[in-house]
Amino acid sequence: MSLPSFLNKTETPLGIKTKSIYLLPLRFYLMHFILLALSGLLLFWLSRHDAWDWAVSRYWFDSAQQRFPLQNNAWLDLLNHRLLKDAVITGAVGLLLAGLALRRSRWVFVALLIGIGPLVVGVLKATSAHSCPWDLVEFGGKAWAYPLLGSVPADSGPGHCFPGGHASSGFGLMALLFLFWPERKRLAWFLWSAAMLLGLLMGFGQVMRGAHFVSHNLWAGWWVWFSQLSVYAGVTWWMKMRKGTQNGNAKSGSVSLD
Repeated sequence: MSLPSFLNKTETPLGIKTKSIYLLPLRFYLMHFILLALSGLLLFWLSRHDAWDWAVSRYWFDSAQQRFPLQNNAWLDLLNHRLLKDAVITGAVGLLLAGLALRRSRWVFVALLIGIGPLVVGVLKATSAHSCPWDLVEFGGKAWAYPLLGSVPADSGPGHCFPGGHASSGFGLMALLFLFWPERKRLAWFLWSAAMLLGLLMGFGQVMRGAHFVSHNLWAGWWVWFSQLSVYAGVTWWMKMRKGTQNGNAKSGSVSLD
């Protein structure tokens, strides 16, 4: 019995090939890494010249009471700080379990990418000496602020507030772009944009409470997308090299250990 014609070709048709993890064109990476470099320089400049950052936070600060009135707001805490974050985590875990159960490698990979961005931000936060606005002297606290990459003052406070960890949960959903890119590019870009907006909204809720500056959240989005894009590029490149090695071994008559 003869095999279907597409199995005799060196390349599988797109509809079949993209059921699993796929390669992105070099142009895609060049465009995004250039944009990341330019936006990173802009964010660095804005972080060093942070008058705008302080102006936004002062808007939500009550100087008479020396506190952020919305710091303990029940709705902001429940809807923005708890439920939205829990919804993102639940969705990512659900995608991971479904991918494992149905043996969909792309679903598993995207679910892991959703978690990788916030993980990177979490590591950066854990090593940061920048304190949150509500801890700073200017906002009724005891800690002293300093610009990005500036000298750390002796009384820098509890720290662990840069970049914005909560916003990174929303930004993590930008990885959904990789789930739909081959077949439905418009949907992929829509979800990427929606995730960007969700991260900004989740982050701004924290700005209103005094938990972060706006720049903290912008940097969170930058680090999430940089880490997701870098990991995706690295893994797919490794898979391509590994597949090439296996094909070479098969042609030479050698046996792969995998």
